[in-house]
Amino acid sequence: MTTERMENPQVTPLKRNLQNVIFGKSDSIDVMVVALLAGGSVLIEDVPGVGKTTLAKALARSIDAKYRRIQFTPDLLPADILGSSIYNPVSGDFRFDPGPIFCNILLADEINRASPRTQSALLEAMNENQTTIEGQCRPLARPFMVIATENPIEFHGTYPLPEAQLDRFLVRLAIGYPTAEVEVDILKSHANREPLDSIEPVMGLDQVRGIQEEVANVHVDDAILEYIVEIVHATRNDSRLQLGVSTRGTLMLSLAARARAYALNRAFVIPDDVSWSLPHVLPHRLLLTAKAQHGGATAQQIVAEILGRIKVPV
Repeated sequence: MTTERMENPQVTPLKRNLQNVIFGKSDSIDVMVVALLAGGSVLIEDVPGVGKTTLAKALARSIDAKYRRIQFTPDLLPADILGSSIYNPVSGDFRFDPGPIFCNILLADEINRASPRTQSALLEAMNENQTTIEGQCRPLARPFMVIATENPIEFHGTYPLPEAQLDRFLVRLAIGYPTAEVEVDILKSHANREPLDSIEPVMGLDQVRGIQEEVANVHVDDAILEYIVEIVHATRNDSRLQLGVSTRGTLMLSLAARARAYALNRAFVIPDDVSWSLPHVLPHRLLLTAKAQHGGATAQQIVAEILGRIKVPV
């Protein structure tokens, strides 16, 4: 089932801003925009130097957001992310010094270089838009979005993200190397100035919050909900998978489909929105058996096979 693609006019300026900085990667930009509209976090798994940080900065500037970057290292502590109380000897009391997590867009660079204890400092923030520090619950800004990066090649001195952490990310994407023609355009664009410096806000934080509320109200027919659940249950019953999609993953798939429909200026979800979301939302939630891994299977292939054998609702 397909419909004519007509982009939401609120989304077009944002995408144009990102395309002026990240060349030839419209698919990655689509995923990033959908994640923002859905209010979810993004895991970018790619080699260094392909524009991960630039994309995060461009998104933050485009929506006039407060942006912070944390370089994750083995010696990073949870307090370095969340903040801590500092004693004031003059007044004799403690003053809370907020950490970089108190922002709108947080870039967690090379997140898998930090210890599991430090990684877990983000769990509550990503799932509940709040964080508990020294027994006190502190709300985070809205919108709040974590953009985490991983280098999939270099594993020395890294700590793989546990399944509970991966499940908090709405989508995972890889930007990839540009084509030769696109790389020529990149060289030309950097000849006289940095393209990122020309990015101006095209959307305010109030507008983003309003859009996220509208996305949550995009209609999903019962037939589409059953389609989503059938796909998810197929991952739980596949012999090649040790771990299928969680209920949180089901909710996030539905949310991503809503955001995709909104981005295409529709007030309802169609099967195409679900199938588009699947390769970005599901694979990083799956854990293959050792036999399947040795056989050369991948989570992406399994998701594609499952999608192919489930009847599409009309």
